[in-house]
Amino acid sequence: MELTELLNSVNAIQVLGEVQRQDVGSIDYDSRKVKKNSVFVAIKGFSTDGHRYVIDAINKGAIAAVVEDDKAVPDEIFLHSNAAKILVNNSRVALAELSKGFYKDPSSKINLIGITGTNGKTTTVFYLKHILEQTGNKTGLIGTIANYIGDEKIDSKLTTPETNDLNAFLYSMITKGCTHAVMEASSHSLFLSRVYGLDFKCGVFTNITSDHLDFHNTFENYLNAKKILFDNLSSNSIAIVNADDPNSVSITKDTKAKIISYGTAENADYKIYNIHFDLDGTKFKLLHNSKEYSISTSLIGTFNAYNATAAFSTAHSLGIDADKIVDAIKSAPQVPGRFEVIGSGSKKVIVDYSHTADSLKQALLAIRKIVKDRMKVVTVFGCGGDRDKTKRPVMGKIASELSDEIIITSDNPRTEDPFKIIDDIKTGISKTNYKVIENRGEAIALTIKSAPENSVIFIAGKGHETYQEINGVRNHFSDQETAKKYLSE
Repeated sequence: MELTELLNSVNAIQVLGEVQRQDVGSIDYDSRKVKKNSVFVAIKGFSTDGHRYVIDAINKGAIAAVVEDDKAVPDEIFLHSNAAKILVNNSRVALAELSKGFYKDPSSKINLIGITGTNGKTTTVFYLKHILEQTGNKTGLIGTIANYIGDEKIDSKLTTPETNDLNAFLYSMITKGCTHAVMEASSHSLFLSRVYGLDFKCGVFTNITSDHLDFHNTFENYLNAKKILFDNLSSNSIAIVNADDPNSVSITKDTKAKIISYGTAENADYKIYNIHFDLDGTKFKLLHNSKEYSISTSLIGTFNAYNATAAFSTAHSLGIDADKIVDAIKSAPQVPGRFEVIGSGSKKVIVDYSHTADSLKQALLAIRKIVKDRMKVVTVFGCGGDRDKTKRPVMGKIASELSDEIIITSDNPRTEDPFKIIDDIKTGISKTNYKVIENRGEAIALTIKSAPENSVIFIAGKGHETYQEINGVRNHFSDQETAKKYLSE
């Protein structure tokens, strides 16, 4: 696509300099990736400002730079370099507009489903991908654990990629025969316009509880970020929402989409009831339009009844046969690190991604409901560094009150002192049923070795992650691998 044509995609205030009639090679916001014929988009980030790297991008061969700061680079630089300066109000929105144009509006050519919420996004996208593929629809997935184009797995660094990578993924899905795509839409991505301009066939809201207040500052801001997905749905789209979460009303109050609800509420379009679960899986009933369905899944817990129903109602609303959906849910595989049971003896380990207060509470309540007083529950957990600090004491209190014993350890301390994080957790604990073992590997090993037979060791916080980030360095570490090693010993 020629630069002159691509410029039709962006709402520019001013275009200065040489608009060359040559093909654009790529759209880049990272100057390190710029090459000949790139269009560089300068974004003001949280740790650096892309406007500082405009000259570097031009020197590397960029034929144009998109800026929102008119004074960041002298106009003479563009004129002397035969490069175009494209001035816009918002560089993030411009990146989305240019990416959409460059990749020929891919979201309009695929059935795109966006899922947002504090908890349940990952499990629901995996359920949906499995349902869609079991019913003959090649499907792409974009999410926390990994990205997929059909069976092809691509490593994931962000829950929702930047908009140029996102449009590139969708374009690649289409060229490789995908008819559907399911993606997690994080609050950060919605607020930062990463999904701006995408044509969603469905938007799904799982739930919302306090999280990411380090970024959004208030719960209201966090809620409004989630709401963006539904505000931008068209009248031809569908909004699937959790009727049991009172925030669903606020989330959908300005949407143009058709609203379909699920949950245990009497007025839910897809009503859940008779939930039963144990360490082998979950069974429940689902009522829709006076027809009852018996749902069975190997995934465990009330929250997975909700996740399965979110996927069921979405697939059914897209026209997929209900009985085929029931069969697909039954055969859905374990999602890595999502209430994953390890161990075949009387000593069980459960690994879960619980990294919010509510997800930790729900997971421990599920364990308590399964084991009752028959098994001791020992929880190993920590909290991430450089993230929302307000949840640390709350999670300490929840873990202490719902476990027989807790081991407080490191999660991903990132650039924070891990012992300071642990101290923050301890401030919420009033009981004496805790120990501190900062080294996560040692904490898991000693807990498994010392826990009595007929006990459950709950390892929370990292789930699917295969690394631990300390002082900016990611070192290989897996809760599952560590647990399996010491269980076998």
